[in-house]
Amino acid sequence: MRWMTERMAASAGMDVPVFPGPGHHQDPSVAAAVSEAPAATGPDRSCRLPPPAHCRSVDAAGSVDTLTGRLMQRRFKRNNRATSGLGAAAALALSKEGFCVVLGVISNIRRLNKDAHLEGLEVDLSSFSSIMSFKNSLENWLLDSDMHPSIQLLINNAGILATSRLTTDGRERMMGTNYIGAFSLTEVLLPLLKNSPIPSRIVNVTSFTHRNVLSFQPDKETVSGKRFLDFRNYPCAQIYEYSKFCLLLLSYELHRRLNLTEGSQKISVMAADPGAVKTNIMREVPMFISQAAFASLRFFGLLQSPKMGVSSICDAALAPPEASGLYFFGGRGRTVDSSPLSYNLKLSRELWATSCDIFQDLLQIYNKVSVRNDIK
Repeated sequence: MRWMTERMAASAGMDVPVFPGPGHHQDPSVAAAVSEAPAATGPDRSCRLPPPAHCRSVDAAGSVDTLTGRLMQRRFKRNNRATSGLGAAAALALSKEGFCVVLGVISNIRRLNKDAHLEGLEVDLSSFSSIMSFKNSLENWLLDSDMHPSIQLLINNAGILATSRLTTDGRERMMGTNYIGAFSLTEVLLPLLKNSPIPSRIVNVTSFTHRNVLSFQPDKETVSGKRFLDFRNYPCAQIYEYSKFCLLLLSYELHRRLNLTEGSQKISVMAADPGAVKTNIMREVPMFISQAAFASLRFFGLLQSPKMGVSSICDAALAPPEASGLYFFGGRGRTVDSSPLSYNLKLSRELWATSCDIFQDLLQIYNKVSVRNDIK
């Protein structure tokens, strides 16, 4: 039952991009997009990390960082399933900070914050074509809204705990959603992050379950999750741990790469761990198991509400740029060390190379299908 306690750390929602809205002055940093610009075709293992751009910064206490001098009037964020859980809590919290939020269902947030600036766009991170469709929709929306084509903040909040199933792209569903989907969305959104005239930010929502990963082989079969499908008993807990471990390694590797690229220091990358939060993440798990897990967490005083759990995500989203590369946990701006294995540079680089290969495979398939559809 170890996994029951720790898997709750992630929300059942999808990623959350944020950017300034039309209420901001028409400086190039005015508009942000949660869309993804398609990466160049052809095998590019570097994934062409662009130099960044723009994000408002506030320290853990909520004071305005001197980088921007004041809070911007509007920003933008997206969450695919923000009707409950951490996704909804993050969307509400950031809408109160003046962000313009893009998500699937906005009624609850509008009720709780009547001044929220919201837009509904959907994305399914388990589907590469859905990610690309979201990117196109977002870019069109920004264009129609006369907003600057840039993103201030991207929050990768994907986290599902599912039964054995394949994505439409033929990947194991948990790895495909929690990690490959987040990697792909980040990759295609990097040009928009780069386009921001003020420092931008990526926040990856991981889980303390990553500490259970003591060894990891970042080959294609593992990262895609395919090798787990051959197991007699589907290792649901292990796959979840691996997916969040990969997302954490991605955070550190992106931080290093973006800071090595000229101008890329404008993009900061943080990891956020919300702890054990009561969400719908176990909705596909037998009810008696999920009830037992929540009861155990509640008994030991570990179970938090989404409103409490979202604090580390907001800390990471609003921290000063110098906090890039840190692991936020526990709220109040607190940062801690992640597992020793997560700092393994060789492992991070190998995972990066494998992830880029998978991304290019998905992109090539997508382009071929698009060409066929155009011919028809």
